[in-house]
This record gives sequence, structure tokens and C-alpha cells, in this order.
Amino acid sequence: MVQLKDKVEYIVALVNEFAKHFGLTDVQAFRYIQHFKGIELIDQHYDIMHTLDFKETVNSLANYCNRQGGALV
Repeated sequence: MVQLKDKVEYIVALVNEFAKHFGLTDVQAFRYIQHFKGIELIDQHYDIMHTLDFKETVNSLANYCNRQGGALV
């Protein structure tokens, strides 16, 4: 079973990379990802997502949020 600590650390790191990629603060990135249900996506698919490259995951997360109504691509 996945340790909660590992999942939280991954989410924090992914939000940080997302923020860097789009020129946002960490707080702005977290709120954006949370608003467009990206945190739920990460939580549900952590087992797969944490094995992927951050760049690929950031792009996939941005595309997912975009399909949920977000404007960042």
C-alpha cells in the first residue's frame, strides 16, 4: 500500500514543477490544479503517474485540467 507521506511528497513536487512550467507560484498552481480536479486525478492514478517523467506528467495534468475547463496548455 502506498504511504500517504510518499503520495503527498509527490503531489508537492508535481505542483512545484507545474508552477515552474507555467510561471506560477506554487499556491497559484495548487489552486488551479485543485479547482480543475487534478488533485483527484493524481490521487487516483498515483501508482502510474509517479513512475513517469515530470515533464510528461505536467503536460498530461495540464491537458486534463484543460478538458475540465482550465485555460493553461
